[in-house]
Amino acid sequence: MPYSWYVLRSKPRKEEALWRQAQSLGCEVFYPCIPVQTVNPRARKIAPYFPGYLFVHVDLAEVALSTFQWMPYAHGLICFDDAPAAVPADLVEAIRRRAAAIASAGGELFYGLKPGDAVVVRSGPFAGYEAIFDTRLSGGERVRVLLKMLNDRHVPLELAESQLARP
Repeated sequence: MPYSWYVLRSKPRKEEALWRQAQSLGCEVFYPCIPVQTVNPRARKIAPYFPGYLFVHVDLAEVALSTFQWMPYAHGLICFDDAPAAVPADLVEAIRRRAAAIASAGGELFYGLKPGDAVVVRSGPFAGYEAIFDTRLSGGERVRVLLKMLNDRHVPLELAESQLARP
């Protein structure tokens, strides 16, 4: 049997431990993560793109199916009719590209957001105002927007990313 990609299901919030466990077996493991905006400053800033799931690239003739069923932190491979479901390699590559694009954009909120796109301020003294996204600022989770004021005047304003939402 040739090498194929499979989906490995983890126990809740044990994706990282399962990732390390699967790597220790010598398997190629893809664990897509993206940055997230959190309210709690001590919370994790990186989250799994698919909570509860990882991708493993293995030859099931070399590594037994039971290896993944009995692996610590795992619920096993995703199966249909008791046969592990293979994932096309081009789909895994597309997920890699998408996760990388989201990470480079600073998280899901700003994925695909370009200067000139409309946003809404959702908290703070300007809550409810419409604005135009200008740019991300270096050195933190801050952005500059152009706030729409009276007479269609645009005033530059620096805000935390978490204060914005898409309209």
